[in-house]
Amino acid sequence: MVRRIPFPRDTRERLPEILSAAEVERLIGSVSRPKHRAMLMTLYGAGLRVSEVCELVPADIDSQRMLIRVREGEGDKDRHVMLSPRLLTTLREYWRLRPPRGPYLFPSPRPDKPLSPMAVFRVVRRAARRAGLRKRVNPHMLLHCFATHLLEAGTDIRVIQVLLGHRSLRTTARYVMVSREHVGTVASPLDALPSLATS
Repeated sequence: MVRRIPFPRDTRERLPEILSAAEVERLIGSVSRPKHRAMLMTLYGAGLRVSEVCELVPADIDSQRMLIRVREGEGDKDRHVMLSPRLLTTLREYWRLRPPRGPYLFPSPRPDKPLSPMAVFRVVRRAARRAGLRKRVNPHMLLHCFATHLLEAGTDIRVIQVLLGHRSLRTTARYVMVSREHVGTVASPLDALPSLATS
C-alpha cells in the first residue's frame, strides 16, 4: 500500500536562465549552414517554441503583413507573431540557396516530414559549443531570451503575453524577475531611510 502513495510534486518555481544579447549574437554567428541559421533566428526573433518552428510551412510567412502565423501553438490556439525584416532576409536567402522540398519550411532528411525537436536541440547545442557559451543552452532558452529582451526594451508585458500565447499574465510575469533592467532600476527601501543618509 505504501508503494502506491505518490510522492508530492516539486512545486518550486525556477527562473529561466537567460543569454545576454551579445551571447545570442555569438550563438547565431557561430552557425554557417543557412537552414540552421534561419532556424535559430526564427526561434529567437519570433519567440517560437521548438515544436512551433518545426511545424512551420512557407505559407505561414506573411511578408506582406510582416507576420508569422503559428498554427495550433500554445494551448492549441493559432496566433500571429512579428516577422523581423532581418529574419525575412535570412529566410529568403535560405530559400534561394536551398529551397525546401516538401511542405515544411525546415524539413527533416525525409522531405515529407518536419525536422524533429531533438534535431533542433542538437543544432542549438553544437552552436553553443562553437560560440564558447558555458550556459546549458537549449531551444527553449531562446524563447526566454526573446521575452526578457523585449521586456528590457520597454515592450508592454501584455503584448509579450499575446506574442507567447500565454493564457495567464502570471506566466509571462516571471520574465520581470529575470530582467536586469527592471530589477536593477528598482530602488531599495534601505536607501529611503533618512537616518542613514549621512552614514
